[in-house]
Amino acid sequence: MTITISQQAFWDLFVEIPEAQRKCDGLSTILGEQWEMFDSILQFPSELGTGFYGEIELREGLSLAITETQLYDDIILHLPDRQHPLEYSFYISSHRQNHHCSVHDGKNTLWGSGLAPKEKFSSFKSQNQIEINVHIEPEIFYLFIAREQDILPPELTHLVRKPDETYYSRSSITTPAMQVGIEQILNCPYHGLMKRMYLESKVLELMVLLVEQDVAAHPAKHNSFTIKPEDVERIHSAKEILLKNLDNPPSLMELSRQVGLNDCTLKRGFRLVFGTTVFGYLHHYRLEQARKLLVAGETSISKAARSVGFASRSYFATAFRKKFGINPKEFLLANSRSSLEINELIG
Repeated sequence: MTITISQQAFWDLFVEIPEAQRKCDGLSTILGEQWEMFDSILQFPSELGTGFYGEIELREGLSLAITETQLYDDIILHLPDRQHPLEYSFYISSHRQNHHCSVHDGKNTLWGSGLAPKEKFSSFKSQNQIEINVHIEPEIFYLFIAREQDILPPELTHLVRKPDETYYSRSSITTPAMQVGIEQILNCPYHGLMKRMYLESKVLELMVLLVEQDVAAHPAKHNSFTIKPEDVERIHSAKEILLKNLDNPPSLMELSRQVGLNDCTLKRGFRLVFGTTVFGYLHHYRLEQARKLLVAGETSISKAARSVGFASRSYFATAFRKKFGINPKEFLLANSRSSLEINELIG
């Protein structure tokens, strides 16, 4: 028999198990006492099968869920149009399919953010099934991936789409490295604060492996962007505007308006022409100019920082050390000694 049900009606059947009752109920499953690591545990609808759904919020916008179930019958879920975060799932001893793909034991699915269309999702009667599922809001993905706010490398932009654009999805084979991460999650050895830190590190590790696999599967896809000759000139004009306004550069939107390009073309074109982002280029140019000022020996560290647009001396020092491998004070001292030695030789 096949049971057809809406997504909302399906989830309405779940019943949360109070924390005080979890040990009493035993939760006799393959995962055993590992269910204690979750913030909430829901009992799978007894009308449809046996099992549990556990979820833990690792940080705001990043959550991990594990489902262990055994279905009595095949189930078809009717899913409505909905906004979708980044998400991935690993399937263990299971068989599921939707209009995108068929997934089973040893496979995984990666979804980007955007609009999830109305669809049917089927789960089939089988032996015990375990599924690991992770939700990641785009803001969290940017936090770990993007070097600048709201700007992703071109090869990853398909993973974060606008709310009215259909989301990206891809299924693939679970690699041995991924399997290790899965087993570590299912056998989390920690409790309390360390538990959350450990689990967050593992779900991010799995995300890295999935994204790496996804990028490798589309080597040519992300190099298809081309730029018109007249737009190259505008991008060089944008660079000149930046360099003339080191201490007070325009915003990306204002810079786009000044050179007559939309911000997307400017961002992608700038990376194509100069090999870095707009403000990545500005940042490194500022540091190079500051280094030249210090070499000239005619200014202090604070004045050199301010003259190229760094309002904070401590931030300037950190950025300088990261780029040149030495902090400004040590650089200035070493340069002074070098100049003195040269003058002595000349004299």
